[in-house]
Amino acid sequence: MTPPAPLGTEAAEGRLGDLAEPRPEDAAEVCVSFALSPRPGSAAQARRLTRAQLDDWAVRDDDACDAAALIVSELVTNAVVHTASRRIICELCADPEKLRIAVRDEGCGSGVPRPAHRGADEEHGRGLLLVDAVSSAWGVHDAGPGIGLTVWAELPRTAGARW
Repeated sequence: MTPPAPLGTEAAEGRLGDLAEPRPEDAAEVCVSFALSPRPGSAAQARRLTRAQLDDWAVRDDDACDAAALIVSELVTNAVVHTASRRIICELCADPEKLRIAVRDEGCGSGVPRPAHRGADEEHGRGLLLVDAVSSAWGVHDAGPGIGLTVWAELPRTAGARW
């Protein structure tokens, strides 16, 4: 699977959690990014920012919005829990047919993320299985040590389009 283009760095100069301006490079696709600090509340903040952005983009399909919020939450949580990053960058992109979510950390983790099958009684470790279940595609792009690891997922802008 070919990863999407690397994340932009628009959020690097703003405050953590601020939405960056949409990138005008491709009129058919609009993108925003925001930076988060690596703390437990960052997943909830990412969900709120994602839902606000999807509302601004007039994404009205509740299933697609719920799936996007779940994906961003799981990817941000993984970056917080499994890396020693000082900052996490979230990028949201939309075109008329799909949504793309990408979360980049600083590459200070323990390898490339992979879905893990856990026992029924285990409380953690199912995030990427959930991402796989609700997305149409997902993957990992490793830009190299200390540069960053990006985990991305795509989903249809309308949930009915997936099937």
